[in-house]
Amino acid sequence: LIVAVVIVIDSPGASPIFAQPRVGRDGKTFTFYKFRSMRPNAESELESLLPYNEMEGPVFKIKSDPRITRVGRFLRMTSIDELPQLINILRGDMSFIGPRPERPEIIEQYMEIMPEFAFRTKVKAGLAGYAQVYGKYNTTPYDKLKLDLTYIENYTIWMDIKLMLLT
Repeated sequence: LIVAVVIVIDSPGASPIFAQPRVGRDGKTFTFYKFRSMRPNAESELESLLPYNEMEGPVFKIKSDPRITRVGRFLRMTSIDELPQLINILRGDMSFIGPRPERPEIIEQYMEIMPEFAFRTKVKAGLAGYAQVYGKYNTTPYDKLKLDLTYIENYTIWMDIKLMLLT
């Protein structure tokens, strides 16, 4: 509640919760929740922030992204922005550990160059995953996929416990 109030004070008129479609187990789409860390309409603002040749479809993380609010920087740095995903876990859309859910349009792009990306949707999406623990900020999508597939192929309850502790 405190985080939501601080977001509203920092970004008047904006909802403190950001909702977006993501793809989970068996390719089913669900509504994914986070605390808002960017200004409203951040994706449409991107066209004016980047040179035209860099705009092609959905945009991934941008280092020093100017669309992130002051409060949003703190929320992301501390991962507090992820807390509303506990709602997704309680609803059964996600698990604590598993491959991070992606946007449908990003999955389409990845599937064109990495058809094996479909295997990620054979398990429930997670709040944290093998790729987040063992990958780095600049890990390529292909390397993240390899890490996610390693998790899926070698899953044990002990691995989940270890990943929770490492997270």
